[in-house]
Amino acid sequence: MKQKDTMEIMVGLFVLAAVAALFMLAMKVSNLTTLNEDEGYVLYARFDNIGGLKVMSPVRAGGVLVGRVVAIEYDQDRFEARVKMAIDPRYDRFPRDTTASIFTAGLLGEQYISLEAGGEEAYLGNGDEIRLTQSAFILEQVLGRLFYDQAAQ
Repeated sequence: MKQKDTMEIMVGLFVLAAVAALFMLAMKVSNLTTLNEDEGYVLYARFDNIGGLKVMSPVRAGGVLVGRVVAIEYDQDRFEARVKMAIDPRYDRFPRDTTASIFTAGLLGEQYISLEAGGEEAYLGNGDEIRLTQSAFILEQVLGRLFYDQAAQ
């Protein structure tokens, strides 16, 4: 009887370790950081269409994760989406003419904001707005226009 109890305890510990390992793997793969506006600085950008961009989507520059989207709201006066980004304080030298574009990682991957630095000598600061933006590429709109144009001919 004692050997059976020991075996059950060992199996239970093994299962517990496996569940803990899967949890750690899930946290690592999700790549979620706790970066918020208190830890870094905030930049804003306006887009005509954000596609599937979500809160906690990555903000990348040169392929490197430099921040996260922390809020998205609709501006009823300008009819645009206003995106609030928390940028890691290590990356504090984006020129004022930096461009923000929404891209998709892979064919069906998540959407993210890509920052491309300009050449201006002055840098963006906390609360500044990126003026040069490129909205998300919406495949459905392009296909709709293509088929509509072909049907009209």
